[in-house]
Amino acid sequence: MAYHLKTNDQTMDLEMEKLSGSSARVTWKDKVYEMSSMRRGKNIMMTVDGRQVSALVEKTAEGKTVILNGRHYRIQDLDEMAKGAGRKKAGLSGAQSDIVTPPMPAIVIQVPVAIGDVVSEGDTVVVVSAMKMETSLKAPYGGTVTRISVGEGDKVMPGDVLVGIEREIPKKEKDK
Repeated sequence: MAYHLKTNDQTMDLEMEKLSGSSARVTWKDKVYEMSSMRRGKNIMMTVDGRQVSALVEKTAEGKTVILNGRHYRIQDLDEMAKGAGRKKAGLSGAQSDIVTPPMPAIVIQVPVAIGDVVSEGDTVVVVSAMKMETSLKAPYGGTVTRISVGEGDKVMPGDVLVGIEREIPKKEKDK
């Protein structure tokens, strides 16, 4: 999955391939990094090419702030910003992307899907807990999971993007 990010005043393009569990291969500037991560709320413990790294991630109105080794980085996902402005994500050619957000403040209990999974309309993509009740958030239609922005134990708010799903527009709609 390609990501187009802006950090402070620099734009960075990277490719992330999910391997297994919480492991991924990230390619950035022609260098490949093997990494795994464990998330506890705002804290992320990562192993990148065998080195332990910890980061604190906070969501903001403009994106996310990441504190890494005492330095603050403001990270914005350019694709999410474009989608939020009502523009189609470049390169989707006939596809429509949508997101899954929680209906109220909640804690993520389970994410039973992975990036690249094909889901059907009504499949559970995230389970959250709010007010001592678990709620299964469902795919609004069939498609492919393109993004997972949360992990178990994360606190989430209405409007937070938990899962992104891409679907093909039915042929009838394309012809309009």
